[in-house]
Amino acid sequence: MNSHLLAVIPARYGSRRFPGKPLSLIAGKPLLEHLYREASRARLIERVVVATDDKRIYSAVQAFGGDAVYTSSRHRTGSDRSAEVMQKLGGDIIISIQADHLGVKAADYDKILKAMLADRGIEYATMACKVDDETTLFDPNRVKVIFDKSDHALWFSRYPLPYLQGIDGDHVMQFEFYYHIGVYFFRKAALKEYHRWKPGTFEKAESLEQLRILENRRKIKVFKIRRDVISIDTPEDLKLAETNIFK
Repeated sequence: MNSHLLAVIPARYGSRRFPGKPLSLIAGKPLLEHLYREASRARLIERVVVATDDKRIYSAVQAFGGDAVYTSSRHRTGSDRSAEVMQKLGGDIIISIQADHLGVKAADYDKILKAMLADRGIEYATMACKVDDETTLFDPNRVKVIFDKSDHALWFSRYPLPYLQGIDGDHVMQFEFYYHIGVYFFRKAALKEYHRWKPGTFEKAESLEQLRILENRRKIKVFKIRRDVISIDTPEDLKLAETNIFK
């Protein structure tokens, strides 16, 4: 195993929905620190870095002993920011960990990396969890995903996927829905390719960066994980994370 496995956590301070989210405290530590330390525990990840264009985030990472790099402020997506880091630091497989899902464990990263090291046909990969309540299903911040029999993504949407015709609300949760976890695995050439592509119609419509891959007719392998994963989208989610992740 000679691959260089790099994890990047893209982090912006400015956000329309939740400014300063990466530095929000959960159980006394910034969200970024929780993500950084868990990724660092993965056996197969060789280096973890935070990629930012903001001095406050850079300084906070240094304060908890983490590794940070400055990147351009012009990037449209976290994956584009990760591509710049790859250009600077190298990497054969790059994991882009979006700073909004808390609860993914080191073993989950290792599981997918092990699969990619064994199967070079996997160029793009991501994670999904089973939806267990209607609130998650109809929350546009919790992105839904459907996939084929080989676990390749067919589509992602903020709207519930699929639409169940003829099933009333009392029975809707009998169907196995899945929501997407914002962690992306790229081979080096795949991330270069992604960064070269222009954002497509559906990526811009849904504001979902992973749709750029599907719009360019590439396959994304979806790995199902079983975790209590919290999507941090509002200040209220911080309390939810403390209750469910650090109980």
